Amino acid sequence: MERLIAWYRIGSSVGAVVALVVANAIPLFGVLFLGWNVWTILTIYWLENGVVGVLNILKMVRAAGPEPTGRAAATHNGRSVGSLANPKAALIPFFCIHYGIFWVVHGIFVLTLPQFQAFGDESAGLASDPGAVLFVLAGLFISHYASYRLNYIGRGEYLRTSVSRQMSAPYGRLMVLHLTILVGGMAIAFTGASSAAVLILVLLKTGLDLALHLAEHREPEVPTVSAAPAHSREVAQ
Repeated sequence: MERLIAWYRIGSSVGAVVALVVANAIPLFGVLFLGWNVWTILTIYWLENGVVGVLNILKMVRAAGPEPTGRAAATHNGRSVGSLANPKAALIPFFCIHYGIFWVVHGIFVLTLPQFQAFGDESAGLASDPGAVLFVLAGLFISHYASYRLNYIGRGEYLRTSVSRQMSAPYGRLMVLHLTILVGGMAIAFTGASSAAVLILVLLKTGLDLALHLAEHREPEVPTVSAAPAHSREVAQ
């Protein structure tokens, strides 16, 4: 139990947590009151991944932590990142290309889903409402930017994070969310589930996003300093 509490002890700014919950409430509102369908929800979450990628570039620019050494050292083109004259100049363009391809391929998959018969005519929603697109993007950007300012900068996370570690940071969390959202969305579409299932998908994503956020920004453990044995305090006179 103590380990569970330690793993999820809150290390994130309360403001960032509130912004995350509010931003995730936008799709929830859309499902409940605006009739957004599963394709609309998948499109929203794809756009969110683009926001995450852009802000991760800002985090890489600010990262000031030391590069790991030894077996934990990151490499780029066969060389240790720590040995590069300017690691940021090498890793930031690499991240832009690699993450960009990842995001585009994901987008192609999401945007072509309505062509499957199981989705029916899903042309309504965000695709035909640019105002809704901007509204959702604004909310998601505010949420992630709040975490960037309040946690990464305000709580000094950038001082403990190396550029190589920050480059790989988004992938683990996004892969969990991608699998949850895409598998859930496909299941809803191909089984003809009702809008209640879309609502459950949104709630599941919100809860998972919050849990992963708290785990990502949990406070580092502070080692307990025990009193030294009496014999170790004896100094040769």
